Amino acid sequence: MKSRRPLIIAVDGYSSCGKSTFAQLIAKELGFIYIDSGAMYRAVALYALQNGLIAKVTLKKEQLIRSLDRIEIRFRKNEKTGAQETWLNGENVEEFIRGIEVSNIVSKISQIKEVREKMVRIQRKIGEEGSVVMDGRDIGSTVFPDAVLKIFMTADPEVRARRRFKELVEKGMQVDFDDVIRNIKMRDHEDETRQVSPLRKAADAVILDNSSMTIDEQMDWFRKKWNYQNEN
Repeated sequence: MKSRRPLIIAVDGYSSCGKSTFAQLIAKELGFIYIDSGAMYRAVALYALQNGLIAKVTLKKEQLIRSLDRIEIRFRKNEKTGAQETWLNGENVEEFIRGIEVSNIVSKISQIKEVREKMVRIQRKIGEEGSVVMDGRDIGSTVFPDAVLKIFMTADPEVRARRRFKELVEKGMQVDFDDVIRNIKMRDHEDETRQVSPLRKAADAVILDNSSMTIDEQMDWFRKKWNYQNEN
């Protein structure tokens, strides 16, 4: 495929489908930049928690909107591990944004139009700077509707909950499996029904149901799609 413009691969889908792992491997194989758009919304959610903008279950929406200009989100590569990490206002928050407390409010944060508008501006700016693999909920449908390849990932909710539970336990977090699956189902509902950029499969996206697939099988699937894309 000949193009002077940066190439964009959009990986959308439900929470805990393994989008980040999959997208990172694609980016590494192709030499593209990897961006976890969900981490950006998680960083905003963490900011809200840290600054008292969540009172019990009530989000102080207007105060958060007024604070958006004070929120700076960057991605940096950990030179020791090679992993990409999320930085919020000069602090490495990668570990903090993955906890259940942030997970329980991130969908509410992502429903705020002004938050999404700011995140989309940042994402598009990154996409102008080089070829990118970006994962999220609305990358192919809203952020980059002209992406060269759009993938929509899904998996059985219980399979996703087991994956998420294992990930959190391996990080040393104390979590209950019932809480995790409840959070998965809640986020699915909120992502699908939000008024601003709801979770939708783009009309030209290809579906990957990885309920019973290993990551190697998923990469084999991707290579076939990518090679076909380049040949046509």
